[in-house]
Amino acid sequence: MTRKAFIHVQHLLGTGHVVRAAAIGKALASSGVEVTLASGNKIPPTLDTGPLRIVELPACKSPDAAFKRLVTLDDEDIDNEWKTARVKASIQAFKEEEFDLLLTETYPFGRRQLDFELSPLLNAAKARPNPPIVATSIRDILVRKKELWKEEWMADQALNHYHRVLVHSDPDFIQLSDSFPFADRIEHLIRYTGYVEGHAGRAADGSDGNDEVIVSCGGGAVAASLLTAALDARPLSRRAGDTRWRVLVGHDVPEDSFHAYQKRASTGVSVERARRDFPDLLKRARLSISQAGYNTVLDVLTAGVAAVFAPFAQKNETEQTQRAEALARHGRAIVTPEMGLTPERLAAAADDALALPRSHHAVLLGGAAKSAEILLNDLKECAA
Repeated sequence: MTRKAFIHVQHLLGTGHVVRAAAIGKALASSGVEVTLASGNKIPPTLDTGPLRIVELPACKSPDAAFKRLVTLDDEDIDNEWKTARVKASIQAFKEEEFDLLLTETYPFGRRQLDFELSPLLNAAKARPNPPIVATSIRDILVRKKELWKEEWMADQALNHYHRVLVHSDPDFIQLSDSFPFADRIEHLIRYTGYVEGHAGRAADGSDGNDEVIVSCGGGAVAASLLTAALDARPLSRRAGDTRWRVLVGHDVPEDSFHAYQKRASTGVSVERARRDFPDLLKRARLSISQAGYNTVLDVLTAGVAAVFAPFAQKNETEQTQRAEALARHGRAIVTPEMGLTPERLAAAADDALALPRSHHAVLLGGAAKSAEILLNDLKECAA
């Protein structure tokens, strides 16, 4: 009998959440599972979803880094009518098949703004005559909450609704307890998978990337300070001022801003949109300069390239800083704060990164395949 999985994912600013969800979905599909991926935002054009059946839910995003509001892709505030339509779409998609597995990406360890949708989805799963296995997929580091009761609520939701908590990290590197104070309460649910590589990418064209500095920013919605500094940093670098700096601008950056970056670029600096061959560009590069989002960091680690991280740290965001600092402790990167970033400081960080000895600290990868293995084993045990 063919197993069927339903994956729910919502990315609000960056694209890392949907990239991880798709990778796990494709790993399940390669094991013979029919996978439906329900996405609450537009899937980025650089993401290959392969064999997954895609359900496009009424789309929303966060208008800024505060994550206090949800808006439509036209920047209109969502209302009760929109929420009702979103819940209806999710439940309808879930009821189309007899799914054996329900996987929610991040929730309940984030995305509390979507509780109006995901609690009904969980209740619909529980109400089925043969309820599916329910699992959640979370990255290595959670964003800490100011109110402790919110984190306790996360643990309660996991205990009440979930059979498995997949943590996509190397436990010798970062453990859930490093960013979640109630990890001990759900320890029996936790399985570490290793890091989930987002995609293999494709071979870079011609000589693109060879000995270059590759500047990237994921979707780019919150990367203005990094991009602006990178455009003028090349001539200030002693160790990377003699090579091309290739600045990749994410697809969330509006066209007018993208063209402004192109016009501002100095000699030796090229500006283009983010590319599917980004992982291969890194393997050829002299240096990577980026924020410290989950998927970008994994691409950097896989490539083994020297790296500078300017972690996104606006508002109350701590996740990227914690990840970047963990890498710096292992000698894998130089970290420079995003706040007040200047071309001079970025050039100095680039020189420091290129002076680092190459680290041989191996990080556990293969998280998508391991996630699929864990979930399939859970399904077998449930059926036994």
